[in-house]
Amino acid sequence: MTSVEVLSEAFGRLPDLVRGAVDGLDADQLALRPGGSANSIAWLVWHLTRVEDSHFAEAFGHDQLWLARGYAERWELPLDRDDTGYGHSSDQVDAVRVGSAQQLLDYFDAVHALSEDLVAGLDDEELARVVDERWDPPVTLLVRLVSVIDDAVQHAGQAAYARGIILA
Repeated sequence: MTSVEVLSEAFGRLPDLVRGAVDGLDADQLALRPGGSANSIAWLVWHLTRVEDSHFAEAFGHDQLWLARGYAERWELPLDRDDTGYGHSSDQVDAVRVGSAQQLLDYFDAVHALSEDLVAGLDDEELARVVDERWDPPVTLLVRLVSVIDDAVQHAGQAAYARGIILA
């Protein structure tokens, strides 16, 4: 199995994780914050999608779908258009509300489809390309993609856990 096949397999698992967390929930359930202060399912899925969208856009030199396809305007979140959720306060987490699970899935599906296409077209030479020199050592595309997978899986798992609490 090649490096690209391993990455494709890992990214390919995300849709089932995300769908399992949000399917069948209404807007109020998606906005619930277990314990009153944990991140909501809506925030978790929005955030993992924003991270994937922004990191892929930077690494591959394309526009973020959040901005280019009008998701930011349609969602009308009271946040900066470039916000991905890093360092959010409790009030900012509360501000991420959606009308439906489908709204979350529409954005996730668009970002994820592009990500899968981009990963499938890679080779080992491209994976070694430095995409971020702000770190020491500089970050390669492979390291950035593993970071995105790691973040997405953790947040999808948190969303699944929150779902279990909400439906208990």
